[in-house]
Amino acid sequence: MKAVILEGKAVNPGDISWNPVTSVIDCKIYENTTEAEKIDHIADAEIVLSNKVIIDKAVFDACPNIKYVGLCSTGYNVVDLDEARARGIVVTNVPAYSTDSVAQLAWSMILNASCKLNLHNQSVHDGDWIKSDSFCYWLDSFIELTGKKIGLIGFGNIGQQMAAIAKAFKMDILVYTSHPDKYRESNPDICFTDLDQLYKESDIISLHCPLTEANQGMINKDSISKMKDGVIIINVSRGPLIVEKDLAEALESGKVAQAACDVVSVEPMQASNPLYRAKNMTITPHIGWASTEARQRLVATVAGNISAFLAGQPQNQVNK
Repeated sequence: MKAVILEGKAVNPGDISWNPVTSVIDCKIYENTTEAEKIDHIADAEIVLSNKVIIDKAVFDACPNIKYVGLCSTGYNVVDLDEARARGIVVTNVPAYSTDSVAQLAWSMILNASCKLNLHNQSVHDGDWIKSDSFCYWLDSFIELTGKKIGLIGFGNIGQQMAAIAKAFKMDILVYTSHPDKYRESNPDICFTDLDQLYKESDIISLHCPLTEANQGMINKDSISKMKDGVIIINVSRGPLIVEKDLAEALESGKVAQAACDVVSVEPMQASNPLYRAKNMTITPHIGWASTEARQRLVATVAGNISAFLAGQPQNQVNK
């Protein structure tokens, strides 16, 4: 079968091997594929490996040979699953490959925000410590995490890893999830609650839920108004969960003390994004999933998904 990788550079800029995939099937690898290029790049391929390229009815119509779409990601909202199902096209994803890496980035953001690392590192490099008449100084107070409340929105693999780390910091943990009864018995020391209580009581709020029509823009002027003054907000999930203009205004007013995001509403980020110049805002370019180890796991799972499909026993299928 003919296969194509549409966004090879995003997964592998050259520091890891595609051999797990290429040993299973011959495929053409494109470094990147724009929306304008996607139909030409797919052409008559039967197996399409993609990450963020939108695969919808128009693509299926233009590329009728497609039999399998293998996503190089956990999220699968870029594929029209109903259309694929109607055509007998198998769609798979790669679950849980980046859990530890994403949680690690989220906690680096929490520690940076709570300890004011960026602020004081910049001050030292600006020469302020050299000029100081005391052995120490601080430009702004920072907080100790012990005893603080962290609110986790979403309790999948990453949310559970966030909770495990929070326990090591001796924090109180609030969780909002659509399936609390699934987790209560095995997590007696975690408070499963509604969003209003989580907003009201949390010192730190961290987003770890998938993007749906129901939760798009859930962090907005109204929900922020329910939060503690000086709350810290972390988003390593999906950019559209946040109304970016409202968060920027809350950062400017001080209602939100610090925020950090690995994702924004439109990626690559646009210069017009309200968070681009926002006060006390840390932004990373969607790197939480991209540790070397996580990407190696991703490639290995993609290869396994293809092998299972070719054997007639699809695994990690999201459109059964």
